[in-house]
Amino acid sequence: MNQNLTRSSVAKACSVAFVLSALAAGTLSSAALAKTVSVNSPDKRISIALSDDDNQLKYSVKFDGNNVINDSRLGLVFKQIGEMGANYKITASEITANNSQWEQPWGERQFVTDNHQKLSVELSNGELNFALEFKAFDDGIGFRYIVPTQTGLNGFQQLDITKEMTEFVIPDPHNATAWWIPGRGWNRYEYLYNTTPVSKVDRAHTPFTTKLSSGTHISIHEAALTDYAAMVLDQRRDGTLRADLTPWSDGILVKTQPGFTTPWRTIQISDDATGLLNSDLILNLNEPNKLGDVSWVEPGKYIGIWWGMHINENTWGSGPKHGATTSETKRYMDFAAKYGFDGVLVEGWNIGWDGSWFHNGDVFSFTKSYDDFDIEAVSKHGLAKGVRLIGHHETSGSVTNYRSQMADAYDLYQKNGVTQIKTGYVADGGDIKRIDENGIARLEWHDSQFMVNEYLHSIKEAAKRGISINTHEPIKATGLRRTYPNWISREGARGQEFNAWGTPPNNPEHTVILPYTRLLGGPMDFTPGIFNLAPQGLDAVNRVQTTLTKQLALYVVLYSPIQMAADLPRNYVERMDAFQFIQDVPTDWRESKALAGEVGDYLVFARKARENQDWYVGAITDEAAREVDVKLDFLEANKRYEAQIYRDGEKANWLDNPYDYVIETKTVTAKDALTLKLAPSGGTAIRFKALN
Repeated sequence: MNQNLTRSSVAKACSVAFVLSALAAGTLSSAALAKTVSVNSPDKRISIALSDDDNQLKYSVKFDGNNVINDSRLGLVFKQIGEMGANYKITASEITANNSQWEQPWGERQFVTDNHQKLSVELSNGELNFALEFKAFDDGIGFRYIVPTQTGLNGFQQLDITKEMTEFVIPDPHNATAWWIPGRGWNRYEYLYNTTPVSKVDRAHTPFTTKLSSGTHISIHEAALTDYAAMVLDQRRDGTLRADLTPWSDGILVKTQPGFTTPWRTIQISDDATGLLNSDLILNLNEPNKLGDVSWVEPGKYIGIWWGMHINENTWGSGPKHGATTSETKRYMDFAAKYGFDGVLVEGWNIGWDGSWFHNGDVFSFTKSYDDFDIEAVSKHGLAKGVRLIGHHETSGSVTNYRSQMADAYDLYQKNGVTQIKTGYVADGGDIKRIDENGIARLEWHDSQFMVNEYLHSIKEAAKRGISINTHEPIKATGLRRTYPNWISREGARGQEFNAWGTPPNNPEHTVILPYTRLLGGPMDFTPGIFNLAPQGLDAVNRVQTTLTKQLALYVVLYSPIQMAADLPRNYVERMDAFQFIQDVPTDWRESKALAGEVGDYLVFARKARENQDWYVGAITDEAAREVDVKLDFLEANKRYEAQIYRDGEKANWLDNPYDYVIETKTVTAKDALTLKLAPSGGTAIRFKALN
């Protein structure tokens, strides 16, 4: 379904293949004497300049004539040949343009416009050459390195990258605000966000979002991360953020060969915070769908045998409190069928959970179940009711053990009608267990080149069997869902489970930061919808720090094509009036628009359902109560809508009165406006049901 629908260009598109052939043939236009080349975005607001002055390769980026990235170094350093960058000269360049549209099989919006200007540059030191590609969109830029096969590299079967010199130099770093989490820490991506001046950042994961002193918002990330190490940002001098690639266990960053292309380094750019949320930059920098017909990839909503384990009501391991039993799964499937859910996630069904599973992932079997779980029986029960079993594979980071069983495990699921699997890689950062070709155990990072390839291997193997993957403890999202649409969601940040046992739990601002940071990379399986917000009492440390209607609003604000109603069924039965919104809200959208917000403070998102004319709005705030005026001009003109509003009550407060909510309806049109009153850590969820 990812086909170009329209295309107009001022010159032929300059693909990677074209650049490589042009480098080999020397057909790019001559620019040997040029010291600076540049390219603008289609609307002319963004400009990129590349210079080889002073034998240093540097680029800079302007927005409305003001620097958003000061002069920043470029280059790659190899063990075998040294640096490609310093002492290289611009020898040829070409600008091409593209304005096309493509369709998502599922997503935040059905159609995506790809409108950009591309600058292709050849560089040489007289002996070796490489290329840079820059793409300038109205919502940001991307650039990448291309190292072609060439005579000077004929003797090298492998090239080892030992450093990437790419920098992002932030103007006025002491007065620019950054929202960030530590890079390469023990807890992977699962941290509460820091809010500091850029100058106080240490080593940070991407997406890395910054509000410059000028008010312009930028977010640094990467796109199309394949066969390469993930990039974190290491602050050198104040404001100078260098690409810091995650190494293999032997210290090499990337193991490659001549004829390779790096991921795109990306910078989303916007006047305001909401502009970042309305960007398609990351998706546009990924390749089109490689899987062909993906009609078998199905967005939807699910429930699961999951939350009970996190609050110690059930166990993953066998015994009297075992959660994943045949009878319990059938009970969940009956509930799912009654209330319109597509699937039931079952964790803890397979042998290996007893004992210290976190520290010994080698004991997991992905084909053998505990005696009290009959996979055929539960699958047949669910399919008869229109509810699919959602599979689960926890590896505990023992990826060699998982790979050796993967084909058989996926075959078992395919045989039993399972079309979605949640995979898990619970292990401390740097503790992924790989058995090398000599039988020696090596410890790798979750975001190393090895694991980047390992995650993608599971996606490709699943696709062969018509299975989609929801990866937990994943590699970060970089838009590969466009290329492999069965990579339907992933975790990659602190999710709902931290409210059950994390100390501290997720704070009120956490979900008001995630959309402006983590979710810029792609969908997140956060698992919203907890209705019993404090199982151990309102005074307990471990509890959900939101109002109930904020939990509803998260279904609209935190995008994922699969959404979980994460609480226990009995807690929904107690509040069926509020549960109605979870039943109604879709997960696949025709259009999405961020309407208002500031990073870490609040956010209002509107989304239009793909299957009908209804719109949905979610609004959330941090610990501060606030009123937000929302114009309804996103609604269709000349239509009337019934606004079904789920809002905080007058006395609602996450701390001591989280269950005070009001459900009301009113008739509205696109000419109207609503004032949303949000309680501390509160929210509003609205369904706009089309009436004509």
